[in-house]
Amino acid sequence: MNRSDDLLAGLDDIDWAALGHAYGNAEDVPGQLRAVCGPDEEARESAFRSLFGNIFHQGTRYSASPHAVPFLARIAVAGPAGARANALMLLTRLAVDWHDEYDLPLGIDTAAWRAAAISPEETLSWYDEQIAAETDEERLKNLREGRAYCAAGHPVDGREGALRSYDAVRVQLPVLLDLLGDRDPEIRTETAYLLGWFPEEADATLSPLLACLDGEEEPVCAATVLVAVGLLADHDPGGRLRHHLDHEHPLPRWAAATALTRIRVVHPAAAPGLPPAQRIAAELAAFGARPAPEPATVHHAGDLHSYTVRSLLHLMNAAEDLDGVLLGIVRSLPGIEQTAYVPRPLAVRAEELLDALFDPGDTVPVFTELSRGRRELLRVLAELLTAEDFQSMPFGSDLHERFTQYGLPGTRPALRAYAGLPAEGEDPTAPLPDPWELLRNH
Repeated sequence: MNRSDDLLAGLDDIDWAALGHAYGNAEDVPGQLRAVCGPDEEARESAFRSLFGNIFHQGTRYSASPHAVPFLARIAVAGPAGARANALMLLTRLAVDWHDEYDLPLGIDTAAWRAAAISPEETLSWYDEQIAAETDEERLKNLREGRAYCAAGHPVDGREGALRSYDAVRVQLPVLLDLLGDRDPEIRTETAYLLGWFPEEADATLSPLLACLDGEEEPVCAATVLVAVGLLADHDPGGRLRHHLDHEHPLPRWAAATALTRIRVVHPAAAPGLPPAQRIAAELAAFGARPAPEPATVHHAGDLHSYTVRSLLHLMNAAEDLDGVLLGIVRSLPGIEQTAYVPRPLAVRAEELLDALFDPGDTVPVFTELSRGRRELLRVLAELLTAEDFQSMPFGSDLHERFTQYGLPGTRPALRAYAGLPAEGEDPTAPLPDPWELLRNH
């Protein structure tokens, strides 16, 4: 399967004009897939950008999206060298959107996803009920148009539409598994990253992942495989994860600790067979105290310090030295990076930390009476958070309210004063600006 006509066999059997994507009907998708298989590298890259923008537009999947999956899988296996990794990346996005942000470190919950999705049959039934009861002609027209759109096969419920693409990629996993043995480490890495999002296929994918791990010399690939194993397994298979806690490279050590954290939290019955929580936390804390190695895995959009903070939070209840784990979190915070879909990551992590470590209160707790770990956390947040982080920005974090909910100072100057840090020319009693006014001014 190495010619474009082999890779795209059956492409013209699909009625693409009857399918939809972000910009209307999908009749341009076949041409884009053909360009992806062509010899012109610039045309290939342009076609991939177009595909990302139309069949996966800002995370939304459409009726055309699952139909493109088999062709992308063939391209990943036997397409032009420059197209294979892109095909795997697009397959991952079509399957799981940006789940890195909201499903790590514990992994994707497909059972909850499937339970929440509304089937087309349910949607059509709802439309029929609304149409039968509606008397306003304009609303009746809109309802009939919505029903016709659903009846034509277009997803109406976003969760159900995403599941169509997820399951289309799931069908291709037996073919993609062979890529774990590919000569190109980038292909092995992208494949391992994809497989970690399919817990329902763990019985079929864990053994190939472990086989890939054996003898893997590329640290990024080894780390990606380790995280995937941790997301899929219910124990430490053959002690492989424990073994990699002593890897010579920090990235696989971090990945092994990350994987062990997830297994300990999700499958507590496996805890007696795992390294002590203190050992796992120490490795995560050591990683968090250093700059992330480059290159690194793409988990959490490459913001591995945020990933580390979340894992350490889960270990706090299991570790004997709670303050020691919390200090590991504190050392990780300066390394948190902005990502494409989390423009204020430290503010988001701060919210999670406050929720986990403080109790709601009407009065400000005495700073010196807090545990050492909590004191150090508030000091580093007072140092790292900006005045803008405390603004109640629409569609962003509401850090001011979160601090005040726990009886803590809700502005940066007031927090700095509370933590015993010198003032920086800001008035701690000044009211926060109107967030809508900030938007209008920018």
